Amino acid sequence: MKKIKGVQLSVLKKVLKYIKPYKGYCAITILLAVFSVLSALFLPILTGDAVDLVKKLADGGEYVEEVWVGYASSAFWDDFSSILFKMGMVILAGALAQWLMTLCNNKIVFLVTQAVRKKAFRNIQRLPLSYLDRTSSGDMVSRMIADVDQFADGLLLGFTQLFTGVITIIGTLFFMFYENALIALVVFVVTPLSLFVASFIARKTYGMFKLQTQTRGEQTALINEMITNQKVVQSFNREDKVIEQFDEINDRLGKCSLRATFFSSLVNPSTRVVNNIVYAGVALTGGLSVIRGGLTVGQLTIFLSYANQYTKPFNEISGVVTELQNALACADRVFSIIEAEPEKPDAADAKELQDAKGIVELNDVSFSYVPEKKLIENLNLKVNPGQRIAIVGPTGCGKTTLINLIMRFYDVNSGEISVDGTPIKKLTRHSLRKNYGMVLQDTWLKKGTIRDNIIVGKPDATDEEIIEAAKKSHAHSFIRRLPNGYDTVIAEDGGSLSGGQKQLLCITRVMLSLPPMLILDEATSSIDTRTELKIRKAFDTMMEGRTSFVVAHRLSTIKNADVILVMKDGHVIEQGNHITLLNQGGFYANLYNSQFSA
Repeated sequence: MKKIKGVQLSVLKKVLKYIKPYKGYCAITILLAVFSVLSALFLPILTGDAVDLVKKLADGGEYVEEVWVGYASSAFWDDFSSILFKMGMVILAGALAQWLMTLCNNKIVFLVTQAVRKKAFRNIQRLPLSYLDRTSSGDMVSRMIADVDQFADGLLLGFTQLFTGVITIIGTLFFMFYENALIALVVFVVTPLSLFVASFIARKTYGMFKLQTQTRGEQTALINEMITNQKVVQSFNREDKVIEQFDEINDRLGKCSLRATFFSSLVNPSTRVVNNIVYAGVALTGGLSVIRGGLTVGQLTIFLSYANQYTKPFNEISGVVTELQNALACADRVFSIIEAEPEKPDAADAKELQDAKGIVELNDVSFSYVPEKKLIENLNLKVNPGQRIAIVGPTGCGKTTLINLIMRFYDVNSGEISVDGTPIKKLTRHSLRKNYGMVLQDTWLKKGTIRDNIIVGKPDATDEEIIEAAKKSHAHSFIRRLPNGYDTVIAEDGGSLSGGQKQLLCITRVMLSLPPMLILDEATSSIDTRTELKIRKAFDTMMEGRTSFVVAHRLSTIKNADVILVMKDGHVIEQGNHITLLNQGGFYANLYNSQFSA
């Protein structure tokens, strides 16, 4: 319990840091809340005056008929209409203050949530791939969207009702003690019971709300995964299994949501019981005081109204406290993204890699994703400018990992990788990656036009350059057949484009920017054989004079490589050109012959 309370306090402090820049709005909100409460507290006084006025009229009419008629026709209506006018002005002023306060509260909440989302999204861009590899993308989306929305709702409710409620309680107590200390004391003594009940239940619900948000994130992750891979699910007839998995998570979400809602819903009726005791105490004490002549009927009306106003904020605040438990639980998940350890920043003296020659060296490089499972160990390699390096080997041998290390998506555990004689840790990541062009087996296209997707690496490219690059990659013909050509809007991940067309666009992207070093990781895996032959010729032209790393499973595609690295279990076990390696009759020869044994 102490641990949960400590987490809540820690999260609340973080939230207050985001609210701090808008303290001006907070001050205005508090002033408007004070004004709104004062108008609400002044209204019962006017109501009491009106009641006493009517009582006075009734007393006069009961004994002297002339006084009733005379008073009612002149002075009474003047006084009564004056009270009504004041009540109208007070109501309008209070409503205006409430409206302005709501505007300020909305401004604070949406500025805060905007800042939280902005910071969380920016930190995602700086997170290492290792973090993204172990965190579900659906869960990340749930934190950024659903959890921030829940946090905003709780914060808005807190600003809307918390300030007003607290000021109402303080103001009502002050007026009640001023009018009659005995009745006010009755109210004050019973108050802690209501606070204790609300606090006790609120502490119990935080853990439940946190479990609810975690389960909701798990559900979002599954939905995202299934929508993205629906073809695979249907191909392997996994629909029923996926539905079972969804139902299991959905049942857990329903149960933990029900528990959280059930316990949080106890707050309001529990505090209402205490509040009714307060109201009954005021009515009883005030009624006896009226009988003894200590209060007028109008003053009793004021006290009953104040008792109602005094107890009402406790119901509202109890609801706010419950919502805040949910909001803080959601905020905690969002802050976990913001506070996640970002990718190590570039060294203070990091250089810009410009006009790279393409000399890449790996000296005693060792790397593993998890310490207990070794992958790459003591790898040494030197690539001269303009060389074409093919990397082959069985699945899981470390081919793609080697590419990740060269691009510095991951840092080596030991050893050193250098470009043009400078260790890549002493180069800025931006300049290093800018000098590489990548075409991967997995394509990535964003929502936008065909042109937008091609110019990612060269935003200032002209139409002539774009078309020329598309012709070299053999993408121009299919782009021209699209409804609006290069201005055709495609959905996220290419929409209705075929896998081969998506890959052609990614190849066009590299053809356009033409950096000094290239990485082709199964770049033609989704393209038909005829088009592949054409693109291979385009690649040959593109790779001329450029250091190129080619990851391939089809060994026929890398016969012309200057150097072929044969990897197995994280080690380069053979090295040479195609003919040399075949003549050696080793692991490469076995791989090659197995593909062409027919």
